[in-house]
Amino acid sequence: MKRLWLIFLICLALVPISVPKSSVQAKEQTVKNVIFMIPDGFSSTYATGYRWYKGKSSIMDDMLVGMHRTYSASSAVTDSAAGGTAMATGVKTNNGMIAMSPTGEKLPTILQAAKASGKKTGLVTTTTITYATPAAFASHVENRKMEAEIAPQLIDNKVDVLFGGGRKFFPEKLQKRALEEGYQMITDRKTLSAGHTSGKLLGLFADGAMSPELDRHRTKEPSLTEMTEAAIKLLQNEKKGFFLMVEGGQIDWAGHANDAAWAMKDIEAFEQAVKQVIDFAAEDQQTLVVIAGDHNTGGMSIGGYNQYAANIDFLRNIRATGQYMVTQLNKERSNSKNVLKKYANIVLTPEEQTKIQIANDPQRVINQLLSKRALIGWTTYEHTGVDVPVYAYGPGAESFNGLQENTDLPKKMAKLMKISLP
Repeated sequence: MKRLWLIFLICLALVPISVPKSSVQAKEQTVKNVIFMIPDGFSSTYATGYRWYKGKSSIMDDMLVGMHRTYSASSAVTDSAAGGTAMATGVKTNNGMIAMSPTGEKLPTILQAAKASGKKTGLVTTTTITYATPAAFASHVENRKMEAEIAPQLIDNKVDVLFGGGRKFFPEKLQKRALEEGYQMITDRKTLSAGHTSGKLLGLFADGAMSPELDRHRTKEPSLTEMTEAAIKLLQNEKKGFFLMVEGGQIDWAGHANDAAWAMKDIEAFEQAVKQVIDFAAEDQQTLVVIAGDHNTGGMSIGGYNQYAANIDFLRNIRATGQYMVTQLNKERSNSKNVLKKYANIVLTPEEQTKIQIANDPQRVINQLLSKRALIGWTTYEHTGVDVPVYAYGPGAESFNGLQENTDLPKKMAKLMKISLP
């Protein structure tokens, strides 16, 4: 009997173990393309709030792999310039600085490294293309406010796709130079939808920042999904691959305004862009997708006002940002009751009408009133220093597991793409 058992065990050992194809493929695949998606200002609180707002899980939930630490070289609370620099260069710097070290040296970026390796590159944002986060990937300045100096550097770095706002930072002379460098200019949703698959594209869809998603239907601006889709269509033709950064910048602006409905709607727009990217990556099988906010904005809480409750469903009925509602108030602000009824479906009390009427900043008052009805709390109009979730999909996604520094993100991307990030 023992001999039979011994023969059985030997035979069992000789049988090849079946490993799921996906596991084998994940090890064998190389990372040809990287799409780095940054929901600016987004944290775990925003993720929780959005899940309640949507009524089910976000597409990103299944891709959660870790967290990252956001502090800068000069503060426990980073700004977007230092945060973007860390995520673009792998080096922490002082708040306000763009792709430069605290001592003033220019720092090579992951986008520049990808370009040097022969890959195509792209930057997409819903703020100005010269704003802190996109600027950190393709420019070097001492102060993030130097947007007029950032603009020509984006052209100098030959970024193949530049989509966002910020037309006012591209004067006629710079636009002419862009055309001479081979860029095609795009200014609205219609010209974007033409389906460009070659050349270089400079899409400047607003003079300043682009519109919040809640208000975008009043403009001719494309959505973040449409910009992302157009960028991928052009970049995917490069045999050596591409690096693309996509920023949902209006999430951060909503947090600064303490406007919860604005935040949730722009997260929804960001999630739609994520779906577009994941669909491409799933088919391509050589594309790594990494998603990480650069910091938390506003110190949002789910629940507040000394209650064990939240009323996030209320936010779905809001049809405009507080920023837009203020523009609909008359000079005396005596029509606030009608404005809030039309755009937020609420009836203001006489006391609330008075608050809006006498406020130095009526937008803040409107957002406070709406947040209180949703039982959404806020601690600041600026950033906080909490850790931020990291999501990843595709070959190499497991490299981003656990708690890491924000500076680790571009280093890991470069290693997976087999490119040098000095």
